[in-house]
Amino acid sequence: MAENPKVFISHASEDKERFVLDFATKLYSKGIEAWVDRWEMRPGDSLVTKIFEEGIKNAQAMIVVISEYSVDKKWVRAELNVGVVKQIEQATRLIPVIIGNVDDSQLPESLRDTVWVHVRDLDNYDAEFKSIVGVIYGWTEKPSLGEPPAYTRLPTDTIPSLNQVDSWVLKLCCEAQLVEGSLEVILQPEVIFEQTEKMDLHRDEVLEALEVLENRRYLILNKPLAGGVYGLRPTNYGFGEYARKYLPDYDSIFRSVALDIVNHQRNDSRQIVKALGLPAVIVEHVLNELHGRRYIGKQTMGSGLIYIHTVSPELKRWLRDT
Repeated sequence: MAENPKVFISHASEDKERFVLDFATKLYSKGIEAWVDRWEMRPGDSLVTKIFEEGIKNAQAMIVVISEYSVDKKWVRAELNVGVVKQIEQATRLIPVIIGNVDDSQLPESLRDTVWVHVRDLDNYDAEFKSIVGVIYGWTEKPSLGEPPAYTRLPTDTIPSLNQVDSWVLKLCCEAQLVEGSLEVILQPEVIFEQTEKMDLHRDEVLEALEVLENRRYLILNKPLAGGVYGLRPTNYGFGEYARKYLPDYDSIFRSVALDIVNHQRNDSRQIVKALGLPAVIVEHVLNELHGRRYIGKQTMGSGLIYIHTVSPELKRWLRDT
């Protein structure tokens, strides 16, 4: 719509003094150019040209003032017919304004499926006027749509047997552990809560997920007697489930650590980290996994440092067979 919208006011002459002129003046005060015959017609002008080729043709909206006088006016009917056609063509908006005592049976058939504006007090119609101005400018009280809740954008690729929230909480825990540099470091739960709050997840929902993850051996929780959680860390199993789901080339990484042990006889987790350029937590996890399979013997020295003291022939066989 143009910066200053134009409207055509179709009406009976009997309604001009008692309503139309005041109404049109109010529209002008709101930046709306109201086409009224008294203001636009000059001696010698063609009624058809001025009304249909200038007034109605250039209007973004037509306001039809329906009263006991206008319902039987041929000119009003003709103007309304053109307005209905333009509305069907979506070239203009048709706004019926009913004043005075008009029986529903007197209303033009073409307006029966249109929402009307009733002006019952011609000296006080501020609310009705506001609604008409809003329609002309396309304004609505309907609130604008906000952003979807952040939790609806949680990853849909969940870990088997876990739901979206459980998988997301485990992912956050493991990523925090990657930053800490060792699976032995105890995480503060606030580190997780800060992230889940950004996703609009309620703390109770996160605490429930932590309990589920502990029950299923994905996490170890430190709990005070009074309840709640004051520390947590992923288990080696939990980190492995995270890594298989979310880390690209996990199987290749796992094999590269095993090959480094066998081919280069490195027996220190820090040497492996440096040689392969992998995060310390991932190397620590792989060594724990190899130890769990009895492929290696190891000794944990703290702070993520692991010494490998024996290598089983089973590890070499597994590397040959895979």
